[in-house]
Amino acid sequence: MKKVKDILNRKGNNIIGVPAQTLVFDALKLMADKNIGSVVVWNEHQHYIGLLTERDYARKVILMGKHSEATTVAEIMSTGLPHITPETSIESCMHMMSDNNIRYLPVFDATDKLCGIVSINDVIYETIHDQKETIEQLHSYIQSA
Repeated sequence: MKKVKDILNRKGNNIIGVPAQTLVFDALKLMADKNIGSVVVWNEHQHYIGLLTERDYARKVILMGKHSEATTVAEIMSTGLPHITPETSIESCMHMMSDNNIRYLPVFDATDKLCGIVSINDVIYETIHDQKETIEQLHSYIQSA
């Protein structure tokens, strides 16, 4: 069974983050520049405190009548997300994301240090890739029989 470490090995564990006092507008520009849907939010000691997502922006800025140039990421970031480890199965990630209606999961190592972010796209890609490998193996088995 595939695990989160397989995703991190494929995509790398480059973490893009911003300080908590960053304006939402600036974080959105960074997300657009990097073509990503979320950024990690750090405290003053560079420790993970939350995640800012496009959904946070849509629901907590636009719909609430706030302005991205006057709101900090700390005011709207997602907190309390389920924590996963590199050993968490892809299937468990799917269940967590579905059960909690979320699209991103922070990945923490054994020392509780953030070591990556897994998105629903990562999980779907890995699942499809795994299924393709299984189909190819079955196809080879059938042809050799």
